Amino acid sequence: MKAEEINRCQIQEWYPKFKSVSIRTLIHDLPESFVQYLLNDSGIILPESVFNEDAFPNRIHNPEEEEDYQVSEGSGDEAEPSEPPSFPELEMEIKESIERLGGAVFPKLNWSAPKDSAWIAPSGTLRCTSFSEIALLLRSSDSLVNDLCHAYDCCSDKTMSRPSSFFLALRKWYPSLLPEMEFRCFVKGQRLIAISQREVTTFYPVLLEKKNDLKTLIQQFFTDNVRLKFESENYTLDVYVTRDGRAKILDFNPWRAFTLPLLFTWEELELNFQEEDGLDFRIVESRCGVRPGLKTAVPYDYVNTTPGSGWDQFLRNADEESRRQADS
Repeated sequence: MKAEEINRCQIQEWYPKFKSVSIRTLIHDLPESFVQYLLNDSGIILPESVFNEDAFPNRIHNPEEEEDYQVSEGSGDEAEPSEPPSFPELEMEIKESIERLGGAVFPKLNWSAPKDSAWIAPSGTLRCTSFSEIALLLRSSDSLVNDLCHAYDCCSDKTMSRPSSFFLALRKWYPSLLPEMEFRCFVKGQRLIAISQREVTTFYPVLLEKKNDLKTLIQQFFTDNVRLKFESENYTLDVYVTRDGRAKILDFNPWRAFTLPLLFTWEELELNFQEEDGLDFRIVESRCGVRPGLKTAVPYDYVNTTPGSGWDQFLRNADEESRRQADS
């Protein structure tokens, strides 16, 4: 893996070229002061808003309860509370972009979105309507540490641990998007060799009916819009298929590295490329075939699905049980 392959997958690099076949996005150059704010590990301190916006607008501020937490003089714990940071120029730019995008967005840094911190948002999703909500998601995310500190760890020509500049992409929030219509495409040697259902924690019966049509549609979209335009030989591509049968690019990710293979293993994907026996399209075909959530704050042993792991054996047993039920 070369650093240039990682760099091509940054949204500010690929989006201008594929804007016409992606979802509407506005990109902001982040000041280094905001990057350092994200890197600070002193707890979740939200920036002071110039518009007095609150990431938790429904919470009740009770001055009487706040008195219980005030430290009296001479107690020995008199450290001055740090002043919350403020980024007025960035906040105003983001507010304007949110309005241009219809009032709601979901955020993403160069490579990653803070999916692991959606639980902390009032909506329980990545939907944001203010700078404060965006800051809350970014500040609470562990997965963004890869973007901030470890993006080039897998590169054979690594010369730095982070990019020189960070960007915040604000992507239009579409409440009608269906999670079952998002797919990850695996490209090796500029050839589409495999497709996986992106949301692998749920069984969607509708995909059984549409599988062949979806395979044809995605393969044709890749040939017409991506294969000769994206410079890397090996990478993954996330696409969304709309209700009217159009594919939209959601993201590019490097081959292997920090990218999840979902319903495949990387060993299987390498073998698929060597055999050159067509395009392998996998979906969750029964309730017994669902996979554990792969972006959770649990030990790796609980989400490791490589051959020989506990989950691998569990999933094999589940597949066998599913086949027995089908045969009976």
